[in-house]
Amino acid sequence: MTESAQTLDRGLRVLALLADSPRGRSVTELAAELGVARAVVYRLLATLRAHNLVLPARDGRVRVGLGVLDLARRVRPLLAEAASGPLRRLAEDLGATAHLTVLDGSDAVAMAVVEPTWTDLHVAYRVGSRHPLDRGAAGRAILLGRQPHPRPAHATTAGELQPGAHGLAAPVLDLPGLEASVGVVALVELDPAVVGPRVVQAAAAIAAALR
Repeated sequence: MTESAQTLDRGLRVLALLADSPRGRSVTELAAELGVARAVVYRLLATLRAHNLVLPARDGRVRVGLGVLDLARRVRPLLAEAASGPLRRLAEDLGATAHLTVLDGSDAVAMAVVEPTWTDLHVAYRVGSRHPLDRGAAGRAILLGRQPHPRPAHATTAGELQPGAHGLAAPVLDLPGLEASVGVVALVELDPAVVGPRVVQAAAAIAAALR
């Protein structure tokens, strides 16, 4: 590995370590994690701070900076674009509202939503809708995706987020750094034997588009 590549690798590892630490980490802790001298960490942090990616706190620890949010904002259109085709096919074929949901902190947040065009009634589901991971099929599917070999391959719920609504979702797998699910929600009961494979297929298509 060249010196410049090694520096980049260490900088990315610093961001990953800070992202996993809500309270932040000290320079000493970062140096120990990386196996380098404190002086190396100071140089890395200086570069990251120049791009607003890290922020020193009053307690001497370092936290992720607001620049990371700007990077995340720029990623959202890419996710929505990758999901648009598979979600549209799900919505039209099943007559149900289809959605891509991602992990945000401890919540599941709808990143992209497609409603069917031909149904008289369907569930209204807005981009940005947020709910706990352990409520609703979308969040439960994200939790399911944390298992080495998810079985069953999808999660189903009824009436957890909205009375009378039925949900089925499958995790988006094999995309390091992204925890997400693809699902459908309808006002009628969903047959897992029919809908499940379709949703799993759509999740795989979105994962392939993002690789």
